[in-house]
Amino acid sequence: MTQKIALITGASRGLGAAFAEALCQKHHIVAVARTTGALEELDDRIQAKGGTATLAPMDVTNGDAMAQLCRSIHDRWGKVDLWVHTAIHGAPLTPTGHIDPKDWAKSVSINLDATGRLIPFLTPLLGEEGHAIFFDDPRGGQKFFGSYGATKAAQIALARSWQAETVSTGPRVTILNPQGMPTGTRARFFPGEPRETLVSAHDEARRLLEELGL
Repeated sequence: MTQKIALITGASRGLGAAFAEALCQKHHIVAVARTTGALEELDDRIQAKGGTATLAPMDVTNGDAMAQLCRSIHDRWGKVDLWVHTAIHGAPLTPTGHIDPKDWAKSVSINLDATGRLIPFLTPLLGEEGHAIFFDDPRGGQKFFGSYGATKAAQIALARSWQAETVSTGPRVTILNPQGMPTGTRARFFPGEPRETLVSAHDEARRLLEELGL
């Protein structure tokens, strides 16, 4: 297959959906998210742009399901050209001494454990020429961001290790710093923030892809 394959984890909304739409005219999109309805709406928008997508309604924390997906990608296309990892859990803001154990466990599971499983799954599919993209967030260590900040920082530390290890061998690993966008996660963090002052996810996805030359 000559068409490039882009795997988007966390594709149903926000920056993940925006990346899927921005990439769909040059890539076949494999869209992963838990919400089937949102994925179907994304597929409609991709088709309207003349693109194609394979929908994978599954949870990135389900290791068996993700392993089967990667096996299916290998059997069908033999590769992934681009992996964009936007799946994230933004736990409610709370003082560190009052972190809810369930929120902590979910943050660790989605933000860190899933990433630690996905990198070994995707490494052979990306090969030497593939490209993996992660998104940094500076809020680690800020007050009330304990669960989210700690697990997001750990995710990026893992990505940075992979990045350093693959400089000479590939795949290429990039860590981006997106601007503030009016996503659902940000609205939960900053409920009183004027949304009109933020950059749209679609504009930010296009800017970042232009920055990367994609």
